[in-house]
Amino acid sequence: MGLTALARLEPPLDPDAPEARRWLVEELAKPEYRAAEPTLFDLAAQAVRDWIASLFSGASGLPIPTLALVAVLVVAGLVGLGLLVFGLPRLRRRAPGSVALFDDGDLRDAATLRRAAERAAASGDWALAIEERFRALVRRLVERELVRVHPGTTAHGMARAASVPFPAHGDALERAADAFDGVRYLGRSGDARTHAEVAALDAELETARPAAGTGATIGADA
Repeated sequence: MGLTALARLEPPLDPDAPEARRWLVEELAKPEYRAAEPTLFDLAAQAVRDWIASLFSGASGLPIPTLALVAVLVVAGLVGLGLLVFGLPRLRRRAPGSVALFDDGDLRDAATLRRAAERAAASGDWALAIEERFRALVRRLVERELVRVHPGTTAHGMARAASVPFPAHGDALERAADAFDGVRYLGRSGDARTHAEVAALDAELETARPAAGTGATIGADA
């Protein structure tokens, strides 16, 4: 009786065709077999390799320089096809406007900062108007890639950096940096005259021609 029960637990040693097919499908459906299947990239790469190999099949009688030329033309054709499909690669540059000014996370562009300064001036908040206008001045120089900022750059560091492309405005830039530091860090209230000076300097630099041979200068620490 026990042997009979044990025999029933054993799988059939000679399955019929449908049973064998079912076993095969179940076995191939296991994760280890699925993981071993080639991906679409593998299939595409293999197709390219087979195509290139087919170009050289039967070409063993060609001289080596000719084979090298054919190989170069094939590679050039693949590169050209890639450029047509994906376009020219672009250098990953950080946009000037994405750099925060004075380590406070301010990413506004020059036009936005100028409008903010005008609103503050219209309401008589001269401290804020001076601060926003100096920020607009610096941001515009960064946007024009005449100066660059880095962590720790100060207002006077930016003034010295801006004096390289605009040496004639060096003193005015230093006074504007003084005004910015005064209202931002020293609690000064500012006044209409100081704001007008910073705004006029910003307008002058907008149309001034940078000194010949000057590139983007990194703003140094004060």
